[in-house]
Parts: sequence; C-alpha cells; structure tokens
Amino acid sequence: MPASEAARRRADRLRRELEEHNHRYYVLDDPVISDADYDLLLRELQALEAEHPDLVTPDSPTQRVGASPAAQFTAVRHPLPMLSLANVFDGEEFADFHRRCAEQLGIEEVEFVAEPKLDGLAISLIYEQGRLVRAATRGDGSTGEDVTHNVRTIRAIPLRLRGAPRLLEVRGEIYMEKRGFEALNARQAAAGQKTFANPRNAAAGSLRQLDPRITAERPLTMCCYGVGEMDTPERPQTQMATLTWLGELGLRVSPETRVVRGVAASLDYYAGIGARRAALAYEIDGVVFKVNDLAQQAALGFVSRAPRWATAFKFPPDERTTRVLAIEVQVGRTGALTPVARLEPVLVGGVTVTNATLHNADEIRRKDVRVGDTVVVRRAGDVIPEIVRVVPELRPADSQPYELPDSVPEQEQARRVQAIIHFASRRALDIEGLGEKLIEQLVAVGKVRDVADLYRLTAEELAALERMAEKSAANVVQAIERSKDTTLPRLLHGLGIREVGEATAANLANALGSLENLRRATPEQLEAVRDVGPVVAASIAAWFAEPGNAALVDDLVALGVHWPEHEVAPPETLPLNGLTVVLTGGLATLSRDDAKARLTALGAKVAGSVSKKTSLVVAGAEAGSKLDRAVELGVPVLDEDALLALLDEPTRVGAWLRPAP
Repeated sequence: MPASEAARRRADRLRRELEEHNHRYYVLDDPVISDADYDLLLRELQALEAEHPDLVTPDSPTQRVGASPAAQFTAVRHPLPMLSLANVFDGEEFADFHRRCAEQLGIEEVEFVAEPKLDGLAISLIYEQGRLVRAATRGDGSTGEDVTHNVRTIRAIPLRLRGAPRLLEVRGEIYMEKRGFEALNARQAAAGQKTFANPRNAAAGSLRQLDPRITAERPLTMCCYGVGEMDTPERPQTQMATLTWLGELGLRVSPETRVVRGVAASLDYYAGIGARRAALAYEIDGVVFKVNDLAQQAALGFVSRAPRWATAFKFPPDERTTRVLAIEVQVGRTGALTPVARLEPVLVGGVTVTNATLHNADEIRRKDVRVGDTVVVRRAGDVIPEIVRVVPELRPADSQPYELPDSVPEQEQARRVQAIIHFASRRALDIEGLGEKLIEQLVAVGKVRDVADLYRLTAEELAALERMAEKSAANVVQAIERSKDTTLPRLLHGLGIREVGEATAANLANALGSLENLRRATPEQLEAVRDVGPVVAASIAAWFAEPGNAALVDDLVALGVHWPEHEVAPPETLPLNGLTVVLTGGLATLSRDDAKARLTALGAKVAGSVSKKTSLVVAGAEAGSKLDRAVELGVPVLDEDALLALLDEPTRVGAWLRPAP
C-alpha cells in the first residue's frame, strides 16, 4: 500500500540523519552517535521501506548493498583522459621539475598543493544533479571498467552530494587502511581462504568482485584529489580551492594536504610526511605535488600521457624489521649454491616478504646473518627483498655463525634439473611443454643427463612416464624438434655459462659472429666485446676449455641444433652503436625478445630502466612507469610504428633522436 505522508516524512528524515552520520563517521572521522544507535536508525528505515516499497530511493542508505552479481564488467570511456603522473626520486630531480615549471611560467617560485600519494586504485565518479550515477576504474587512462554497483557499497563515497552542479566528475583513490587490511587477512586465514599480499592488492581484488555483496564486506574507503568533467559557471580557480569545495559537497579529501611554495618548502613537506609514514593509518609511497593555480596548470599543459604541472615524488625503498627463521640453500643452473633466508612474514613497501637472498658465503660472513637474528629487510629497487643489516642487540644468546656447506644432498641431480630447465626456458631454446616436473622425472629415471639428451627422447619414452598421455608426449617431442632451429644468442644463453645472460650472449654473437670464433677466442679477445670484463671473459674461456662442455656443444650440433651465422661488423660501424634503448609495454608485431635481438644486432644496448643516459624509449600498449620517467626526463619516445621504421632504416636514427619542438 502507498505510504502515508507521515511515513514519507519519517523516511526522509531518517535518510538525512543516516547520510549525516555516514559523512561524520567515514569522511570527517568524527562520529556523534554509537554504532548501535546508527543500526537502530538504519533498521527503522529498512522496515519502513519494506512495508512501503514506494519509499525506496536509489540513493537511500539501505541501497548500499543488494545488486545482483554481474556476469562481467562493462567498458566505460572517460569523458576526459585519466592521465598518469611522472615520477621524481630525489631532491635534485624535484628541483629540476620546479625549474621547468617556473621557467615556462616566467616566475621565480611555483606554488604547489602537496598531498600524500595513496597506494590504491584511481577511480572516476560521475554525479548528475548531485546523485552518483556511475563509477569507473582508471583502466588504460582512456577506458576503464564500470564498477558502479561495487562503489555504491563504500560508505565513504556519498550517493548524493550537497549543492553539487548539474554534472560533476570526481576523481580520487580507493584504498584500504592498514587496520582494515590486517582484519580482512585474519578473516580470510580463519576461513581457510587466500590472504592478500598488501593493502593495494586487497583493495583491487575487493573492488573488482562480480558480487557487490562481497565488496560491501571489505573495508574500502576513498579520498578525492581532483575533478574531471564538470558543468558549473563558478569553477574554483586553484587546486586547493577545488579540494575545499569537494569537501563542502560531502566528499572526503586528505587532511594532510598543504599549500607550499618553492623547492625548500616542498622538500620540508616531503621529509615531514615521510617521517610520519609508518604512523599513518594507510600506506603511501610518496608525495604528489600539483601546481596550485589552475590557469598556470592550463599554461603548462601536458606531455604524452602526463601533465607538466604535476609530479609524484616517490619515497626510497621501505625498510622493516623481522626475524630469520631459517637459512636454506638453493642450487642454481650452474651448480652454484645460493643461500636464502626464510623470514617471519613482514609487510615491506606494500608487499608481504617471507624470503630474502643472501647471495653467497661472503655476503653471509660480511653481514654475519644467523638463524634467529632480528634483521632489517628492504625491497631493493622496491622489488627484490634483501637483508640490509642485523640488529645485534636482539641476537639470541645461543646463536651460532652460519657456514655455507660445500655441497648439499643430491646437488648434482639438482644442478642437472636446473640446467635443463634453463636451457628449455622461453628466453633460451623455448621448448614448450617441457616443464619443471617433467624434467625432474626425466632426470630421476635417468633418461636425461644433459641438455643434448633431450634431442634423443622419443614419444614412446615420454608416454611411458607417470601422468604423461600419448598426445602430450608427441607434442613435447615436436616442441623439442622445433627448438633445433634457434639463434646463436639463444643457444649461448641456454648453455648456462656462468656470467653469460641474454645481453652478454647477444653481444658475443654480434661481435664474434660464429660459435667456432667464440670457442677459439682468447680471454683478451673476449674482453674486447662490449660489456665483457676480465671476470666474464675468464668464465667463458674456462667453460669452453672444459672437455665435457666442448663435447656437449659438438653433440648438440650433431643432433641437428643449428642457427644462422653472420659476418662480423666492427661495433663502431653499426648504425645504433652507442645508443641505449628501453622497451616498455606490449608490441603487436614483434615479441619483446625479437625487438631486443634486432636492436642489439644493430649495435644498440637494450637496458631495463630509464635514466638520463637513455637514448630512446619504445612504448607499446599499456606502457607504464618507464614511459612516465622518459617523459619526465625528456627522452625521445617511439611507438611501435616508429620502431619498425627505425629497424628498417637504422641509418636514419637521427630523425628519432631529434628533440620534439
């Protein structure tokens, strides 16, 4: 039955009260009633709406949860692109960023808005007539995914704004606070479900649930940092005024945001927030600086996918303290023993770390790492965990120095397995279907003792192995046969010569032209090859001087492994000699390995990171931080078409090196 006027007025009042309490609790962090009292109001509204369905409104607090699970997320094109930010990593680079802004604006000092760089997911919210109508992830910057139903469950995001314009796109970051992340992982573990590595992964996984009811159970929140499309004649004139206005509309903005002027004040803010980083309720990985004046932002404009008027000043690698539970030894492809510390799990730089390499016996002795030690752990380059130092005052009284064993049980078999796994890997001979478990079986039953034995295997022998069907066996034999047609760099890399990785293998092949030239080369001749020093040269010469290794190579050739050889050109005559190229993103017409091989053959050095010494960056689909870094440093950027043109006409490289006007 239709609701009475009294019921309608009561429902309206309950909605307003609940919205105000949501705002005070989730946005202002200043609740004025208890959770129990809030629940009483919510249950009363739920009862009214259940009795009178005509009272239900799309923005009612009762509608935070309840949508049916989605089959998939639909694509959404952003009205204005959601650009990424360029990064700086030290005070000198930030000063360069300030100088460029000041010079282009013709002023001495630039006024910035500084705010913590939250470690979450960028989100776009569209409000029409003050009501939330759509939420989308950033995606590739142009197109994201529609996550409206899930975003509606996040109580920090108002479903209706106060006094908003006809159209407003709000941009911000969805994230998970540390306390909520820890509680979520505890619930997941108790239920026997997978735990999350860090708050960012937990937030991403929670936001992209097909069932909004699951998202509603996750402790997500949001902080706004700007606007996109908007329809209002009275737009704020500064970034800070924009954030203040968003707060007045009922949206959450960072209370840590400040206006700073010039380099010194900016660095003071960066140092101050960095000192309080561990005490913050949420994870941050740096500080975002944006030119405050919006007219100055427009004058500075954009470069590629990043604005010239903003940058992210990233923090150095995060460090945490944990305990060494054990030290174990791994056998590498060359038979080398690598000690690994097993750690009490600890969150470092947003990632749960349980292992850290100890490199070798000298490293263990130098740092005096022992089982039971309390150690400081860092993610080197924010990627590889390493032990920085031991905390000696917390060492157990009965601890003993660790001695790396000369050998480990079954070391030779383990070495064989690792050597064959490496030989068959994608970046070496690329034998599809020959995985670790199958290799372990083949070595264990004595069918394969070295990589040459792979080319003697028959489908019948493989099919006789446990859990190996005839069709799978035939496919593996075919893949082994295809791998005979390879390249010299791939073969050299696959042989597992100590100190010879992909880049060195390519340099050796390009410089010496043939395997025979390489086998006969003296250490002095090897040292003449780019990036080959005395240690690497001695290792290569020693490997080929070993009779067993020479016999293995002869065996591979006799079994049909072959590759094209080419005339050797002096490095200085190669058209791309002296250039350093970085590849980022996916390429449609070339694999990353093929692009790298072709660039190297033309004399270029292909590096893994962008620096001031980088000559060119090739950016494919979904290029990430390397592209941002190139834009920040002014390194020329090529798309895939330009790369193909460069490979076809490398002598015209100057056309690409010429700075853009």
